[in-house]
Amino acid sequence: MLEMIGVGPFITIPLLLTKANGPIALFGWIIGAIVALCDGMVWAELGSAMPGTGGSYRYLSEAYGPNGLGRLMSFLFIWQVIFLAPLSVATGAIGFAEYLKYLIPNISFWDEKAIGIAACALITMLLYRDIRSVGRLSVIMWSVVLGTLGWISLAGLMNFDSHRAFDFAPGSLVPSRTLFWSIGGATLIAMYDFGGYNNVCFFAGEVKRPSVTVPWSIITSVVVVATLYLTMNITIIGVVPWREAMGSSSIVSTFMERLYGLRAAQFATILILWTTFGSLFALLLGYSRVPFAAASEGRFFRQFARLHPTGRFPTFSLVFMGICSALACFLNLEVLINALIVIQVLVQFIAQIVGLFLIRKYRPDIQRPFKMPFFYLTGSIAFIGWIYILIASGLVYVIGGFLLIIIGVLMYMWRARRKGEWPFQDRRVLAA
Repeated sequence: MLEMIGVGPFITIPLLLTKANGPIALFGWIIGAIVALCDGMVWAELGSAMPGTGGSYRYLSEAYGPNGLGRLMSFLFIWQVIFLAPLSVATGAIGFAEYLKYLIPNISFWDEKAIGIAACALITMLLYRDIRSVGRLSVIMWSVVLGTLGWISLAGLMNFDSHRAFDFAPGSLVPSRTLFWSIGGATLIAMYDFGGYNNVCFFAGEVKRPSVTVPWSIITSVVVVATLYLTMNITIIGVVPWREAMGSSSIVSTFMERLYGLRAAQFATILILWTTFGSLFALLLGYSRVPFAAASEGRFFRQFARLHPTGRFPTFSLVFMGICSALACFLNLEVLINALIVIQVLVQFIAQIVGLFLIRKYRPDIQRPFKMPFFYLTGSIAFIGWIYILIASGLVYVIGGFLLIIIGVLMYMWRARRKGEWPFQDRRVLAA
């Protein structure tokens, strides 16, 4: 929940309204919630079956064959994480700086970038400790996060105007190509906000009773957060007209100021900054474990396998991700969001859904304590949903995603040839 409820919904509401030209954006939230729940079921089944640290790295390896194609698939996942994690953390850091501007209006462009970089550095320092200390800090952050969303939602419900909330633009509900692309663009951004329900899978080896904890945490997080998101979005545009909300860079602050005045808006902004910080904390915690898991098994660059001598947490991986996140703060917010969603869909989500089908059919040796209901229907909804989002992202981002995959394949082949791994191991044996 910490990763899901970061600054995302607070900075993307104007983007969603702009993409969909009004309350049509609500359909993006609804479709996003359905895709997130179905895809969350996929993660829940895989996470309960293979609860070691690493998440998709392990799932893809087992699904596609640990001694064959699975080596390439798992390498590609780690490859995309090297790019994906900094993009994800940077979006939160930029959002943190944008909301801080409500409290300190004179922040310049370069000041904003410096604040984002400083946030990444501080998060890295806080995570430089063992998992038990991290867990206690996470619970404190989580409590404030839920309290913030609850306050915003309750305030909106008490002052809700349905005519303002459902003031659809003339002709916007007429089935058309424009409507298709509008909802698709809104769903893409909504999925960025829902992202994070899978975070527990990246450090499942460090949690108690993972076969129960992993599915429970994923499904509960999606249901609770989806309910809060939909309530918050409807109530905000039920107070602030959507045409006005589209132009706001700190919509929740504007919303609270409209209802309770400047002091309440400033206090709400402080809570949002706390929420954002908690999200960055959870993001970097999860992603720093992924390259470590691969490197510790000799499938990625060995530097990422370094552990702290007493705390037993990955040091190099954490610091590397923190530095790259700080550098990514120089990119534009919308570019960051589109790029990270496309990268995830192409390299991770679609391949993982197919992988679960393969495990069910060809790997009866893998025990699955949790089995998602209506398997084929649920998996198909998740698959079709991701394809729809991919199409709506735009050709430039799709091409960029495929280029990243091609470069990753070349990197793997170069490394595999040097080490005599698949698909080159048989040739070495024959040559010998």
